[in-house]
Amino acid sequence: TLRADGRVDRPIIGIALDGGPGVRAMVDTDDGEYDGDTVWDRAVGPLQFIPETWLRRGRDGSGDGWADPQNLYDASYSAGRYLCALGGDLSSRPALRSAYFGYNTSTVYVNDVIGHADRYAEFELPIPPLPADPVVETVENSE
Repeated sequence: TLRADGRVDRPIIGIALDGGPGVRAMVDTDDGEYDGDTVWDRAVGPLQFIPETWLRRGRDGSGDGWADPQNLYDASYSAGRYLCALGGDLSSRPALRSAYFGYNTSTVYVNDVIGHADRYAEFELPIPPLPADPVVETVENSE
């Protein structure tokens, strides 16, 4: 359940990234601060950020002064900024695929997200105005 402030009512914590079948091994990068696991990393929050990525890319999207991966406003704002930094102009399919692949290096994941995006694009939604000075970020190393 999502609270009015954008925070989930219970933390969303993924499986241990322990190198098991179909899982990439990722040793702990946050001393368990975000995922409660001091041995392995786990994806956290509604958009499943790896703690190391959240530490570098997490931003406050709710305006409360704290970048919280368990807050949908913070997580979606951070994911949008991160995807733009990874892919550049996301209006092209190749750039979008590249950005999604930088977010998660699974072709199955990328194809699934592209499929959801295509279905979502079928809806007529109001387009918010662009900010006067868009933020531009670059990613030096793939995360």
